[in-house]
Amino acid sequence: MVLLLGLVGLAAVLWFRASDWQPSRGEYPMQGALIGAGDGAVDFNALRATGADFVYIEASHGAEGRDEMFPRNLAAVTDAQLPHGVVHAYDPCVPAQRQAANFVTIVPRDPEMLPPAISLDKLASTCGDPIVEAGLESELTTFINQVEGHAGQPVVLKISQAFEEEHGIATRIERNLWLERDFLEPDYAGRPWTLWSSTSYLRGEGADAALRWVVVQP
Repeated sequence: MVLLLGLVGLAAVLWFRASDWQPSRGEYPMQGALIGAGDGAVDFNALRATGADFVYIEASHGAEGRDEMFPRNLAAVTDAQLPHGVVHAYDPCVPAQRQAANFVTIVPRDPEMLPPAISLDKLASTCGDPIVEAGLESELTTFINQVEGHAGQPVVLKISQAFEEEHGIATRIERNLWLERDFLEPDYAGRPWTLWSSTSYLRGEGADAALRWVVVQP
């Protein structure tokens, strides 16, 4: 029983420390958050008080999906005058043209926005079609070109470790990278990152859920 209580106490201490941790401002002066429907109705002014210098907002996914909070979040972050960009979750099972049409319909053309990010997490192997797997890079390149034409600037590739291990995209498509790993700098892409999702445990002002905290490579 004493051991069990000790383990529970240790877990509580570790959780508390994790919920308060973010990378050093001395090492990473620019820090922000990734926000979507799962975060509830975020107060972006309060988020700024937590230390967010910028925000990325989940916007679209696949050919028809839209984050249900995107219109509200886009209006609110604009009112708060926080620099912001958008994220599209790419679905390798869906043709690039259809996904691009979804993105340009949902996301306004705004030269003041940060570079759009393409989230690469879903594996092509889940599509059950070897032709889709073989054509992933070509289709993804088509999507990137259309998004960049709409946004007027290069995209950022937000690549999960599982996606990179299966598809090796980071070294084949030359764009800035957004990598993920709680607490430890990620090194799975084979080249330097620009954005790092450094923790998904941070508790801060303005959001109901733990924040997904992002830093910029200085």
